[in-house]
Formats: sequence, C-alpha cells, structure tokens
Amino acid sequence: MSGGFFDYQQYNIGYMADAIEQELINQGKPKPVSELFGDNEYYEKYPEEKFYVTYPKKVQEKLKEAVNALRIAQVYAHRSDWFLSGDDGEENLIERLKDDLDDLKKSTKFYKL
Repeated sequence: MSGGFFDYQQYNIGYMADAIEQELINQGKPKPVSELFGDNEYYEKYPEEKFYVTYPKKVQEKLKEAVNALRIAQVYAHRSDWFLSGDDGEENLIERLKDDLDDLKKSTKFYKL
C-alpha cells in the first residue's frame, strides 16, 4: 500500500463523511430493535424515540455541506499523503488531485447543493 505519511488517517475523514451521510439517510426511519433501549411503557410515552431524528431543512443542507467538505478534505489528504511519502511527484500530485476532485464531484457521494 502506498502512502503512510499520515498513518492512513485520511480514511478517518471519509468515515466521518459516511457517518454524517448515514444520519441524513436514516432520518425519520424506524430504529432497529437493537438500538431501542426502553420498554413498551417508555415508547408509549415517547413514540418519537422509535424513529431516527429528522433535522430541519437548513440543518440538512449544512450537514450535506459538511459531507462535501469532508470528502474534499479526504481527497486532499490522500493526494498529499502520496506526494509527501514520495509515491507521487509534483506533476502526479497536480494531475491526480484534479482527476480525483472531478471524479468526486461527479459521484453520487457528492451532494449537489
């Protein structure tokens, strides 16, 4: 595996983006039984606790912006890692960074805002 300058921590940035995105996807859906902690009496009193939170539209938009920013940061960290580890030269850094960012913006993991 190439890189290693950042001890492969750039992947953690992607995990953060994935976690935020999953929160957006889960909004309003019923929680699986494994995530429920109360008894029937509790859920009769607080039925909304059986579902994932639905965030206001403005908050959803900010979370989408956060996902995009984190995905861009991961690309920069990854390309910098390869460059600083000596796996890519200056030209490769510039070219691959541009290609990776272009690919990201075309992918389904990038929110069109």
